[in-house]
Amino acid sequence: MRRLLAVGMAAAATIGLVATSSGAQTPGGWVGTWAASPASGVPNTENGYPNFSIRNVVHTSVGGGTVRVRLSNTFGTKPLQLGQVTVAVAAEPNSPRAVPGTVRTLKFGGSQTITVPPGAEVLTDAAVLRVPEDSDLLVTTYVPTPSGPVTYHPAALQTSFFNRTGNFTTDESGTPYNERTNVWHYVSGVDVQGSTATASVVTLGDSITDGVGSTAGANRRWPDVLADRLKASKRRLGVLNAGISGNRLLLDGTDFGRNALARLDEDVLSLGGVRTLIVLEGINDIQQTPHQTDPEQIINAYKQIIAQAKARGIRVIGGTITPFKGWRVWNETLEATRQAVNTFIRTGGAFDGVIDFDAAIRDTQDPLRMKPEFDTGDHLHPNDAGLRAMGEAVPLALL
Repeated sequence: MRRLLAVGMAAAATIGLVATSSGAQTPGGWVGTWAASPASGVPNTENGYPNFSIRNVVHTSVGGGTVRVRLSNTFGTKPLQLGQVTVAVAAEPNSPRAVPGTVRTLKFGGSQTITVPPGAEVLTDAAVLRVPEDSDLLVTTYVPTPSGPVTYHPAALQTSFFNRTGNFTTDESGTPYNERTNVWHYVSGVDVQGSTATASVVTLGDSITDGVGSTAGANRRWPDVLADRLKASKRRLGVLNAGISGNRLLLDGTDFGRNALARLDEDVLSLGGVRTLIVLEGINDIQQTPHQTDPEQIINAYKQIIAQAKARGIRVIGGTITPFKGWRVWNETLEATRQAVNTFIRTGGAFDGVIDFDAAIRDTQDPLRMKPEFDTGDHLHPNDAGLRAMGEAVPLALL
């Protein structure tokens, strides 16, 4: 189990309780603005990335006046020394260049460095920074020594940057960042304080929530569409994406993260100011080998997620599993499982509300298939248009 280390008095000094409109309590007024669930260790990184500066580009949902960052050694097998970590506002989208004067060195209990034990996360002290909503931040890490397997999120759908030759964490120009990566390393969350938002929504899911099939670097995942809609409305909530490509409810995967129940506490329940959880998981239990054809097993997993979230005062919304006829393993037995699970989601009364993603993107001429205009071509993953339809299908009043 991943452990979260909140380090020192500087982090603790801001703690208080602020009531949200749902009746939940948000410690210190912190609200999550971005998250990515650690999925695995980067292959062939037994020595880690010593002397690397990695500039992760992440996209906020809500803004604030103070920021803190979560960093993860979840899949590390050795201690990870963080020599320096900074956060800055990006000067433009998909760029390593920082807005001049916005680079902040983040501390850990007042110290610039910290050693993260294997399997643990750390939470930085608060730093004063005007964080804009719906914009890119740069979270840069420098690791001076060998560590072990590097914890990462594989399907970032976002270009980040790195340099192998030293500590460039405070650089504003972006010039030293001469190599690119399409994954996020170490960083797992960003919280803000002083936001107009009072709470956050977490989207727990698989590749469809992770955004596979969307345009890279464009923030067109369905949770991004939801964040845009919330920004345009008076319902100001952070949106935190806890999707992992290939993830299952019941079984772990090599690069697909721990099963949803195993990662629930760290990837959902411990995040900043969570008010509502949206669950869209189960298609991989059905379509991946070994196939789960007993709908009760999937339903029981939902019930556990609901019970554990409600014990924290979190509302749980169920999303129906989307069509996949035409996908390489589809057959009538697997389809029957999907239909049974969706019937439970719609009519079982276990969830606080339902988002009918299935109805939003299915073909009216063949309801077991996705609409052709929403299909990436593999008949499982929606494209930008399909993900937009899913994001627009979320009734904001449920959140």
